[in-house]
Amino acid sequence: MSTPVTAPDRRAVATAAELGVGARFSLHPASGDAVRVILDALAHADRDRVTVTTDDVSTLVRGTEHDVVRYVHDVLTAAGRDGTHVAAHVQLSRGCPGEVACALPDDVVLSAVAPPDLPPTGLRAAAHWALYPLDDGRPGHPGDHMRAIEQAIAVARARATVSASHFVTRLDGDLADVLGAVADAWLAAARHVRHVVAHVTITLHSPSWADGAAGGAAAGATSDVATAASSAGATARAATAVTDADVAGVDR
Repeated sequence: MSTPVTAPDRRAVATAAELGVGARFSLHPASGDAVRVILDALAHADRDRVTVTTDDVSTLVRGTEHDVVRYVHDVLTAAGRDGTHVAAHVQLSRGCPGEVACALPDDVVLSAVAPPDLPPTGLRAAAHWALYPLDDGRPGHPGDHMRAIEQAIAVARARATVSASHFVTRLDGDLADVLGAVADAWLAAARHVRHVVAHVTITLHSPSWADGAAGGAAAGATSDVATAASSAGATARAATAVTDADVAGVDR
């Protein structure tokens, strides 16, 4: 199987938006004071190097790969400092054909990018992660999605504790290592596949941990899902005090 060639140096491309690089995320604090937790987290994160747009479903972040991941890291870290159980949904995308007016041949991928260096947070995190290397193949070379996924999981093992689960891979560790593993694997797959999407659901301060439940146990997983659903409802009730433009990912 031939290796795709790399696109010209990224400096020749005008903006990250033209590369289809970005993220969407939402926060769901399980708190009656959810709006304050969300707004404080957003205020804490430096957005000077990213473009942030919020609607009534989620928040869009645009910038370079490093800046996008660091912004999401900072928002989640700030939300976790409150001590409230928080569930976060994060989607990372690179090379989306719906975003890119791309005239490059099918065997050309975007330039390789080194993974971001995220400072430790001291916050325990657990996540369900899925990677989607949208490898449609090219003439003479059928798409090989599993190859990219297996390589990405190997990359993730260097940063976080990895365990298999239904339809996802579970990651456990410091929040920086969990999110870093997702970002590292996302960018590693992008070395060989032009369009790569990563989706991760992250939980902080899960009540099931206080009960001593095992990280991957069914009871703990069920508790997290139920609490996340309760979180979304609490966030929706609190959201009446603010506008959609003020809150990232508040459900209505």
